[in-house]
Amino acid sequence: MSGVPQGDFMNCANAQVCGVSYDGGYQEFMVAPLEALARMPATLDPAEAAPLMCAGITTFNALRHSGAVPSDLVAVQGIGGLGHLGVQFAKKFGYRVAAVGRGAGNAALAKKLGADVYIDSAGTDAAAELQKLGGARVILATAPSGKAMSALIGGLAVNGTLLVVGAPEDPIEVLPFQLLFGRRRIQGWSAGIPTDSEDTLRFAEMTGIRPMIEKYPLATAAEGYARMMSGKAEFRVVLTM
Repeated sequence: MSGVPQGDFMNCANAQVCGVSYDGGYQEFMVAPLEALARMPATLDPAEAAPLMCAGITTFNALRHSGAVPSDLVAVQGIGGLGHLGVQFAKKFGYRVAAVGRGAGNAALAKKLGADVYIDSAGTDAAAELQKLGGARVILATAPSGKAMSALIGGLAVNGTLLVVGAPEDPIEVLPFQLLFGRRRIQGWSAGIPTDSEDTLRFAEMTGIRPMIEKYPLATAAEGYARMMSGKAEFRVVLTM
């Protein structure tokens, strides 16, 4: 859940979180360490900027350091809080984007966000479908399911990377030959530092990338929290001041 203007305030490199490491969670004002601040473009709506400081930087920073180049096939697993931004960033980076989700109902949203192809992992072998497209240079794994991530490893191209940004509790399982014969790898990525946040915000401002959010006034924070925990929010809950 995000707050405006300082919710989602985080220095991820040092795991310093507003309301946990410092007082100020669910507050209108707080005192923050200078090294954890990021400058926000004045033209961005604070309510839309807040999720970009967490889910946004995570997907943006992971993709730009992934090694993929324009025209490469990049798959985004999961069309949720992270994935719906990952698809947008991947498209604006110039990749061929395959969105992978469960069920045909996500297809229209995936295409709206910029995906060139939608793959229903519930109705097809998603790894095989990716191989039909030539294999993915990068699979950005956002949905919190180790089982779902494991099923996609066979969809990687030679030298491809499963880039894990979601945090499932179950393990990712892989057969050694899946890595050996394709020179594939599995890599984790978590957010970045404040200058990376600034890059994310600038890029989003330039390209029109925005998170899908639901707003709740600070006075109804408990209701917003319950909405977030229900898993039904599309896709980020933001507290407005």
